Amino acid sequence: MHTTTARPDTHHVLPAPVGALLGRLPAYPGSMLLVTALNLVLARQLPADVRQRLEGQRIRIQVRDAGLRFDFVWRGTLFRACPPQPETELTLSANAHDFVRLARRQDDPDTLFFNRRLSMEGDTELGLVVKNALDALELPVFDAQHWAPLRVWERLRAHLAHPTAGSRPWQR
Repeated sequence: MHTTTARPDTHHVLPAPVGALLGRLPAYPGSMLLVTALNLVLARQLPADVRQRLEGQRIRIQVRDAGLRFDFVWRGTLFRACPPQPETELTLSANAHDFVRLARRQDDPDTLFFNRRLSMEGDTELGLVVKNALDALELPVFDAQHWAPLRVWERLRAHLAHPTAGSRPWQR
């Protein structure tokens, strides 16, 4: 009989002191940053039926190892930040590394969910609507190097030197 040894869990977790420090940050500014990114990347692409289902639904993204919570709601045509809510209709939780892997499309939500690295609490139907909508969208792959301060500065400088009607230097 052949036996295999379970491999140790290889996903990364922020060191506890870093998580404790991040967990002390005020929640609302972080929620504002998150909804700004969601609105730039997602809002215009969401189908009408998904927008209708999201209307007024309180959603939380919880970064477990960082002690961060981002609360927001869909209103009209945009995501809007909320102060921390006592209850939400949907909470998605994972470690920072797993959220980055999702954004970079290195892992899909189903894999992380079945490996118990991503959890969903609350309205399961709403969670499936969100997951299926994200799976169906053509989303850019998040590249952290694209947002390195030097690269952002180079794009901004080039844009200022040669402005083009309607261009957005942060998207190139």
